[in-house]
Amino acid sequence: MFFERVYDKSLAQASYLIGCQKMGVAAVIDAKRDVDTYLEIAKANQLKITHIFETHIHADFLAGSRELAALTGAEMYLSAEGGEGWEYEFPHNRLKHGDVIKLGNLSFEVIHTPGHTPESISFLLTHHPASQQPVMLFTGDFVFVGDVGRPDLLEKLQDSPGQLN
Repeated sequence: MFFERVYDKSLAQASYLIGCQKMGVAAVIDAKRDVDTYLEIAKANQLKITHIFETHIHADFLAGSRELAALTGAEMYLSAEGGEGWEYEFPHNRLKHGDVIKLGNLSFEVIHTPGHTPESISFLLTHHPASQQPVMLFTGDFVFVGDVGRPDLLEKLQDSPGQLN
């Protein structure tokens, strides 16, 4: 398994490139706008980006998922949780709690983790055949080491879903 964290200090935003080296394929989670970083990492490690995941709708930075998909031909896998007003408005694979996405020897189980936003999902990674137990959890802004995310951002919703007070 290949794993690299990409961190943007100016935004305090982390993204990840995870790959199955045996199959030469990779996924990017929560891509930042400057997608050249992922293209360079993939090329240097002889990986093809085939999957793009997002943990939630990002309002605090510009996501690079659509641009990365256009450049690589990768498919986007985005949340179908959260209800009206919290849907992505462009073509993608719709993810629900319990879905499992396979990527070579890797599997990503979708866990609905509302709190930061209603449609937030996390990805539980298992590296087969090395282990049948999960090895990582990607939570976006829901869980941090030693803390929880920012559920206070959605304390009050107006009558129209997706509108913050």
